[in-house]
Amino acid sequence: MSVLNKKITNAAIIVLIFAIMITSSNVVMSVKSSTGIDFDPLVDIKVTVEIQKIRTFDKNDHQVHVREYVDRQSYPDFYVKVLINGEEFTSPVWHNTRYVYEPNWSATLNVPDNEEFVYITIQLWDLKDDGYRNDRLCDISGDSGLGSDRYDVELFYSIKTGHWSGDDFINHKVSDADPSGYGRLNGCDDGSIYKHERDAELWFNIYQNDYDNDMIPYWMEVNEYGTNPEANNKGEDADFDGIPIEWEWKWGYDPFAWDNHVNLDPERDGINNLEEYLTSQWYSDPFRKDLFIELDQMEESPRGEKSILPEGAKELLYTAYDRQNIVYHLDDGKWNGSGSDMIPFDESTESSPEGNDELNQIYVDYFLHGNENNWRCGVFHYGVVIYQSSEVNGNAFGNNRFQISSHGMEEKASIPYLNRDVVYASAYMHETGHTLGFWPIPGHNSHSKYPYQLGWWLTRTYKSCMNYGYMYKMVDYSDGSRIIRDYDDWSRMDLTYFQKQIE
Repeated sequence: MSVLNKKITNAAIIVLIFAIMITSSNVVMSVKSSTGIDFDPLVDIKVTVEIQKIRTFDKNDHQVHVREYVDRQSYPDFYVKVLINGEEFTSPVWHNTRYVYEPNWSATLNVPDNEEFVYITIQLWDLKDDGYRNDRLCDISGDSGLGSDRYDVELFYSIKTGHWSGDDFINHKVSDADPSGYGRLNGCDDGSIYKHERDAELWFNIYQNDYDNDMIPYWMEVNEYGTNPEANNKGEDADFDGIPIEWEWKWGYDPFAWDNHVNLDPERDGINNLEEYLTSQWYSDPFRKDLFIELDQMEESPRGEKSILPEGAKELLYTAYDRQNIVYHLDDGKWNGSGSDMIPFDESTESSPEGNDELNQIYVDYFLHGNENNWRCGVFHYGVVIYQSSEVNGNAFGNNRFQISSHGMEEKASIPYLNRDVVYASAYMHETGHTLGFWPIPGHNSHSKYPYQLGWWLTRTYKSCMNYGYMYKMVDYSDGSRIIRDYDDWSRMDLTYFQKQIE
């Protein structure tokens, strides 16, 4: 090849590379530029990011696992940063608390009506204290990468559809679904469940204003559904499948195509889509596993003794299940539409194998309320705290129901090296396990309770509150990582077991 030809060839290559660079730049610019479409001509679109709940995954099982915490010196001082299209919003600080259940904070930005995507970042921070030089990011991301990306969450919200994607998303294919659920972030999703990484969970929602206040964007109503964008369509069920338009829109179903929701249970947690709709006010998710339990408790004894589940024990239970993305819903009487009851005090509540006993009568009267077709029976497990039983400190008296005895728990909690909250939570979680189909259960016998028994030593590798040797000391099931005489309880859990009848 001549020198001239080489020069021409090199020049052509340079021109080609330059052309590709310009084309690529134009492609990027076209993605970011406006579409020329006003996605809602009825309103000036404002996008809101609402923070609904924050929980640290602080954990301190007695002599079982390494302590995990956000702040080693005190409870966290949480605050949230939200970036919407690059504009930063910072929440107030929630001081000295591990759990923020009513943050009452949101960030809103007026966005271009002709650009489909709004770019959002959510960060959870712990305010610095005397032990640290700087505020620290908490982990709410499933990303195991480097830098801040491993802690924060990046989302792309569509003002066209009203849905978001990115680090949190909806996917009807369960194998590819977001394990923590839509609108919920879990720092343990990167595999750090038993690592100290300032893990937390954060619940949020993203929405935009619309003229008729039914939350369904104008573009969806006009171009997909053919509904009137000036009329509120909430509650309408055009396809007569028992679920209204707003729920089907939110979860990606077609509200104009009949679905057999009674038989749809995508995540196989025993709760069908109709029941998911009925429990949606309590943050259920049809594509993430949910565990609902109704907690009934007993009124005070004449001596002032209380038969209630301590608040600290409840938080330990939430943490244990939520870390594993089996979201724990405990109806303890604080919910709107709660089914929880306070039962009249009984000195000793007895049970019998035949089922004709006081415990089952409590179940009929206070859970079923005399109605065997009560819809909650197919959704909720039933766990009651009684004062005492002559037989045991706790037991399952059916596939979907169990009890623990406060008298027995207080006796255990009086042992100096045991923690009261852990005692209650461990027992409650143990009995819940009997409604989740665990079998076999190493160490679940009278020969494995104490260190002077051979069974205690033979089953040490099964680190689960189902094992009597660990009961009252830990609030967790085993992950099966110890191989020998161990089981992965979280994988073998059958969330439909509570619906099966005892043969």
